[in-house]
Amino acid sequence: MSLFMKRNKPGVVFNTQILWRLNSTVAENKDEEEFRVLDILKKKDSRQKRIVRRAEVAPDRAEKMPTDQNWGNVWPGPRSFHPSSVPLPIRQGYVPKGQVPPGKKANAELMKIPNFLHLTPPVIKRQCEAIRKFCTEWPKLLNSEEAIDKHYPVEIITSDYCHASPTIRNPMARVVTLRIKLANLDLDKHAKDKFLRLVGDRYDEKTDLVTLTADRCPLRKQNLDYVNYLLTAAYHEAWTVEEWEKEKMEDDMEYYVWDNNQSKRNLIDWYHRVSGTEQVLSDEEYRNYDISSIPHAKEYKEAVSNLFNEGESEETIEKYGGTVRKLLGLPERTV
Repeated sequence: MSLFMKRNKPGVVFNTQILWRLNSTVAENKDEEEFRVLDILKKKDSRQKRIVRRAEVAPDRAEKMPTDQNWGNVWPGPRSFHPSSVPLPIRQGYVPKGQVPPGKKANAELMKIPNFLHLTPPVIKRQCEAIRKFCTEWPKLLNSEEAIDKHYPVEIITSDYCHASPTIRNPMARVVTLRIKLANLDLDKHAKDKFLRLVGDRYDEKTDLVTLTADRCPLRKQNLDYVNYLLTAAYHEAWTVEEWEKEKMEDDMEYYVWDNNQSKRNLIDWYHRVSGTEQVLSDEEYRNYDISSIPHAKEYKEAVSNLFNEGESEETIEKYGGTVRKLLGLPERTV
C-alpha cells in the first residue's frame, strides 16, 4: 500500500511523489501491492481440549508398615495425630444412631486431644535405660515409710495436668501444698501452743499433720518458696516470747491446763490421805509431781481436761464419770 501526494507548479501539469510505502502483511510478494482487510469480529481459534489425567496415588503408609517395626522411630516424640503414621483402626467422634464412629482419616477429634503414642512401654524402658547412668542408687536405709518420714519430714505436693487447650499452662498446676507432722518440729510447750494458734485449722489433730497451701502466686516455684516461708516464719514466731506473755496468769489462759490447777492438788492430797502418807508439798512440787504412781490418774487427767476444753457433752461427761468410778474403786455404771 502506497501513499501519494500531488503538487502543482507553474508550467507543470502535475507532479506526483510517493511519500510512504506500507507493506502488507498478507501479500507474499513484496513488489505486489494488496489492500489489507480489517477483521473486526475475530474468529476464535479452534484449540484442542485439554485432557486431565489423574496421577496414580501411592498406597497409604500405614498399610505398608511391617508388624515388627521399631515404634520409637516412627513416633519418637509428642506430636499431633497423623493417620498415615498409625497402623491402627482408631475411631473417635460423635456416633449417629445406627452408624459407626468416624475413622482416623480426616478426623478433627483425634487431632484436638493430646496423645501418648510416644510413651509406649518399650520406649519408656529404653529411655529409662538411657538415663540410668545419671541416677543414683536408692538409699538402703530408706526401706520403710517410717524411715522416710524421719529423714524427710517435709512433704511437698503438686499436680500436673494434661488437657486440650491453646496454652499448655493449667491454673491449678501452680498450687503447692506442704505437709509436716507437728511431732517433727522442735517445739516446747509454749512454742507448740503458739504455733498451733498461728496455723489455726490447718492442723489436724487426728493425723498430727500441719498442711499449708499456697496458690496466690502465678508460678509454682513462687508458691513453693511462699509455703516454705510460711513454715519458717510460724516456727520462729512460735519461739518468740513477748513481754506481755511473761505476765500471763492461769486465769488468762485460753485453755485448761490440769497440771497447773487445783484438780491435780486434790488428786495428790486424796491419794496420800488414802495411802496414809500425808505430806505438805510446795507449788513447784505439786507441778512436778509424777502421777504415774497413782492408778487411773492419767485417765482422770485426760477426762477433766476434755471436760473443760471441749465443753460439756454426753461423751465428755460419761467419760469423766467412768474415770472417777475407776479412781475410787467403784463398779461401772449399768444402764
